[in-house]
Amino acid sequence: MSLSSMSRRLAAAVVALTALGQAHALDITGAGATFPYPIYAKWAEAYKAASGNGLNYQSIGSGGGIKQIKAKTVDFGATDKPLTKEELDRDNLVQWPMVIGGVVPVVNLAGIQPGQLKLSGAVLADIYLGKIRKWNDPAIAAINKGVALPGQDILVVARSDGSGTTFIFTNYLTKVSTEWKDKVGSDTAVKWPTGINGKGNEGVASYVRQQTGAIGYVEYAYALQNKMNYVQMKNKEGQFVAPNEKSFSAAAANGNWKPEAGFYEILTEEPGKASWPITGATFILMQKVQDKPESAKVALNFFGWAYKNGGKAALALDYIPMPDSVVKLVEGEWKRAIKDTAGKPVF
Repeated sequence: MSLSSMSRRLAAAVVALTALGQAHALDITGAGATFPYPIYAKWAEAYKAASGNGLNYQSIGSGGGIKQIKAKTVDFGATDKPLTKEELDRDNLVQWPMVIGGVVPVVNLAGIQPGQLKLSGAVLADIYLGKIRKWNDPAIAAINKGVALPGQDILVVARSDGSGTTFIFTNYLTKVSTEWKDKVGSDTAVKWPTGINGKGNEGVASYVRQQTGAIGYVEYAYALQNKMNYVQMKNKEGQFVAPNEKSFSAAAANGNWKPEAGFYEILTEEPGKASWPITGATFILMQKVQDKPESAKVALNFFGWAYKNGGKAALALDYIPMPDSVVKLVEGEWKRAIKDTAGKPVF
């Protein structure tokens, strides 16, 4: 064999091996909720190192993620506001919960330590309705015996932008206050009855920090990382609980997760003595029928890997992993519901 022939064959082999490597290394795309972006980015970095497959996730908000998965411009969408079974069926989508977080009321009160103030859902709703205006109101004092409550005005702070955090918070208020349900309701953005509004967690936190007597709500991770003064909340069982890994996990474990209902579950006011009442999951959306089954398989492998290996990273970033019992239900639904155009299961 001539030297030139050997060179050509060697070059061809290199090209073939390169193509093979490229075929096995496949990047996937996703878009949606901003709340889970930090953990998705962390998981993506670790998964690429483990598998060679990359993830490009656009943190554009839940609404944008829903629009993009419906248009099939991404491999998956992400939303903090779950779609109903009817919505999923209409657009031929599959949905499941990926990670858990919580919403935490935070306050700025002189002499009050983190977790010292206690509130019930009814009292919190009346504060946000503008019915309770002073911190030493009898309704607050009744559940804070022995706490020196100031006689100052309450400054109510809420989100001005549409967000999954607001959806979870207002959903909770509809469950604990008929008046809130009738007058305001629940959505990613609502018409607030009183107070001032800030954009994002940072906007709400800024107002709360600047004004003594203020109360607001932020994601748990934000409250923890910024050392904000959180309150204890009275849950469905009448127990006062603090926001933490244990209370969020308890709410998730008590959730009524049903694959046949598209895993539609809003973890507010869940039963269980240890449950935090303003808990929420963030969800993934994928098409039932996959035009690109190879990409779909990589996406599902990524989520399966994250369930199995991503718990430590989630906790480090103040998210709560899904319980194993829920993960088993989710993986079963992947096998049943997500198929290629020939009807063959992808996962």
